[in-house]
Amino acid sequence: MYRPVETYRGFVYPWAIDHVGHMNVQFYTARFDEATWQFLAHLGLTPEFLARNDRSAVAADQRTQYRREVLAGTLLHATTELLALGRKSIRFVHRMYDSVTGEEIASTELVGVYFDTVHRMSAELPASAHERATALRRERPAQELTDARLTTRPVT
Repeated sequence: MYRPVETYRGFVYPWAIDHVGHMNVQFYTARFDEATWQFLAHLGLTPEFLARNDRSAVAADQRTQYRREVLAGTLLHATTELLALGRKSIRFVHRMYDSVTGEEIASTELVGVYFDTVHRMSAELPASAHERATALRRERPAQELTDARLTTRPVT
């Protein structure tokens, strides 16, 4: 398990509102995209690092859930939690919140592939990204470990 980090903070402007009166899906996606860049930078995969090494991060899968409408004037923030870091891919989840109420507004889970822009194929993530990810690991509370053991016992 990894601890979430804040990767976005912003405001919903009136021009982000659609004909139904709430924030249009394109603006959720744009904010999640900005959060992705912040999260990749947290792992050392900054735009400069990627360009210098002929690398990129490409989205392979994205699944978004909308939990409630967002209106103009809403303060937002997002956190990102690493779910898995493989040899060539990364899986993480963004959660967007109403910054005043703390209510979760939306979430999106993404799978990204580390990509060699010269050879146009996946590449191995650098060891430095794995090292930075290790710093995000968190210890599971003792009660959570006990609960997990109880739920994984076979039924007799």
